[in-house]
Amino acid sequence: MPLTRSFKDTVKARAERDPEFRFGLFREAVEALLSNDLETGKVLLRDYVNATLGFEALAAELDKSPKSLMRMLSRKGNPRADNLLVMVGHLGKREGAALSVTKSADGLHA
Repeated sequence: MPLTRSFKDTVKARAERDPEFRFGLFREAVEALLSNDLETGKVLLRDYVNATLGFEALAAELDKSPKSLMRMLSRKGNPRADNLLVMVGHLGKREGAALSVTKSADGLHA
């Protein structure tokens, strides 16, 4: 049975109406990055950007090329730490998040 709505549209609609869901996407992306799971972190960040402001707007805010940002978060993308951290910091500020790291028995958490 085919889906009536794409995953991307479903996530975007939920993020628009549910701030906790939107923040959860962002938090999970950061936690994946801190847990040395770059692949999952990039996928979640890409989903977050697509569900919120989009790559065109983010690129304008960061004075970067949208294609460059999309490549950074692609499966084969290998973002430099400085570019990734600037993006995460900027998205955190837009989200109103105070980013901090805590250590627990099961690893680092944002």
